[in-house]
Amino acid sequence: RVWAKLGAMVAYRGNVKFIREGALEGGVGKALKRFVSGEVTPLVKIEGQGKVYLADSGKHITILRLQGETINVNGNDLLAFEDTVSYDITMHRRIAGMMAGGLFSLKLTGHGMVAIMSHGEPLTLRCMPHDPIITDPNATVAWSANLTPEVKTDISLRTLIGRGGGETFQMHFRGDGFVVVQPYEEV
Repeated sequence: RVWAKLGAMVAYRGNVKFIREGALEGGVGKALKRFVSGEVTPLVKIEGQGKVYLADSGKHITILRLQGETINVNGNDLLAFEDTVSYDITMHRRIAGMMAGGLFSLKLTGHGMVAIMSHGEPLTLRCMPHDPIITDPNATVAWSANLTPEVKTDISLRTLIGRGGGETFQMHFRGDGFVVVQPYEEV
């Protein structure tokens, strides 16, 4: 059994069935988070014997193998994962994150493969305690679970009249881990 983004199937062969994720699948708490977030794409359960080919708008696909680790993925950038990997919707507590589109992500944990997507070849950046990583929330694809992003704002009179020099919202990652970004800003 594999979970995939609803509508991502482009072809398959074999004896395979597709079952849309139920509204209360995973419990009431997960259903409520899914409703509140509004940005987590519904999933489809793929069961049976065969091969299924998935794609989404020509995006680059990277397959990661989790070996008991946890990773956070932007909801728009998750394509598929094995049934041995569990997921939950994570809320980041900063209100600025909501305004920047970075309030919710999917937390994937377990043993198995996860397929994430990016516009173009993704860049994986190492984050160390003495060398934090700052990213544009709209270009951030995924990060290791031990990193907690802090969303910072740079709002001034200059940014309000369109004369600012940088990004209004930024994600600051501190600690030991990695951050994956794409050469594209999601809108």
